[in-house]
Amino acid sequence: MGVTTHPASRRKRLGLIISLAAVVAIGAGADFFVFRGGSAAADPPPPAAPPPTAEVVRQTLQETITAQGKLGHGEARDLATALAGIITGLPAGGATIGLGQTLFSVDNKPVTLMRGSIPAWREFTSGMDKGPDIKQLEQSLADLGFFGGTPDEKFTAATTTAIKKWQKSQSQEQTGTIALGTIVFEPEDVRVNSVETVLGSRAGGEKPILTITGLGRKITTDLKLAQQSIAIVDGKVTVNLPDGTKTTGTIASVGTPMSRDGEGGGKASTVIPVEIILDDPAAGAGLQEAAVSIDFPTKSAENVLVVPVGALTPDGKDGYSVEILNADGTTKKVSVTPGLFAGGSVEITGDGVAEGDQVVILKL
Repeated sequence: MGVTTHPASRRKRLGLIISLAAVVAIGAGADFFVFRGGSAAADPPPPAAPPPTAEVVRQTLQETITAQGKLGHGEARDLATALAGIITGLPAGGATIGLGQTLFSVDNKPVTLMRGSIPAWREFTSGMDKGPDIKQLEQSLADLGFFGGTPDEKFTAATTTAIKKWQKSQSQEQTGTIALGTIVFEPEDVRVNSVETVLGSRAGGEKPILTITGLGRKITTDLKLAQQSIAIVDGKVTVNLPDGTKTTGTIASVGTPMSRDGEGGGKASTVIPVEIILDDPAAGAGLQEAAVSIDFPTKSAENVLVVPVGALTPDGKDGYSVEILNADGTTKKVSVTPGLFAGGSVEITGDGVAEGDQVVILKL
């Protein structure tokens, strides 16, 4: 018996066949598309980037030795007194004290700052031997308006008169003499770095009452003993500030060799203390204290051809070369003799290289 197919079923089967055929057709088309795309000509590779270069320049090359230092008010020093008594007056930390002003008081009597580089070491009184400390005193009294003559090393009646006038201005007994410890000589105005005692303590002896510094900001550093030849008073240095800027400084003093304990209790070493004054007082104005580095100049080569060290390539046993970029993009190797190295640059000499040439940087 034959099987009769319902018309609706035939329509469904026909639709399914058509759908499958469409899928095969699409798939074949996709295969063809992929085949066609893969056979298309590839884009040419981008041109190679030109090599990094630098210009050959003519300049003065300066070799330096770098040391670490501290920007502040200089190294603080202790201030004690030869006076015996009770401390009755103290300044505040950070206070500035100028000529004729009070540093501290003992038994309610002021100890006054006077100007001079020689410390007070004796009493000032009529009949004393002449000396430079007398001239310092008379100059200070003159600057304060109490001495009218020409300061010299002799203690005269004019000195006595000036002292009495000064004592009267201080509401002190007018003796015409100055006891040892009553005045302190310093070359400049001072800043109170710290107060080392308290009111009511007993003065006298070696115990410091204050530690003081100058007012100007200075840089202090320690050089190794073997580096002492690079530090010369009035010599110029470059100072690298924390914000990355540079400024210049002048070497103000070079101390004698001294032993300095190592950090963290490390082994002590012999160093040369160096003090530097900034040429521009406004440089790093916002810094009270900061770590800085200092470049001390050593060797120099003037008016020489200079390239970055990265342009220099060893060439053979002892020779070196640079690669010069030609105008057409090609390069040529030129033998050179290196000279002074400094700050990532090197002095070169050799035939075939001139100022303005472009050299390839091989070592970045």
